[in-house]
Amino acid sequence: MSRQTLPPEALDDTDRAILNRLQEGFPLTPRPFDDAGAALGLTGAQLIERLERLRAIGAITRFGPFYDAAAMGGAFCLCALSAPQADFDRIAALVNAHPEVAHNYARDHALNMWFVLATATPEGIAETAGRIEAETGLTVWRFPKLREFFIGFRVAA
Repeated sequence: MSRQTLPPEALDDTDRAILNRLQEGFPLTPRPFDDAGAALGLTGAQLIERLERLRAIGAITRFGPFYDAAAMGGAFCLCALSAPQADFDRIAALVNAHPEVAHNYARDHALNMWFVLATATPEGIAETAGRIEAETGLTVWRFPKLREFFIGFRVAA
């Protein structure tokens, strides 16, 4: 699936406030959507409707917690492959069909498709990469994490 840039009018001020605010965290309370919505001037139901719409238009790809697979005995790995441009969307669909694929993105490089694998076990990285190689006929290059840096990355909407 090719990424497309949303037109400026696709997001209103409330959408932008939601995207900016929820990158900072989400309440762990009995009614988290109500609490998060209240901070944005919305009901919990309105916040859920907005998140569903943002997902439907491609402004977000997922909503939920980010678990540290490695801290729970699993593993992460940055991977890349070289997909023929004419076949890029088909290969992206094959890669994205794996629940272990956290996200993928195109790059203007010989290795033009990059993705992150998150698996329940360290062995799951090789197993999933092997399945992707078998399905696509392409080599999956693996770049395991050597060191971790916290950069506090946020994307302003």
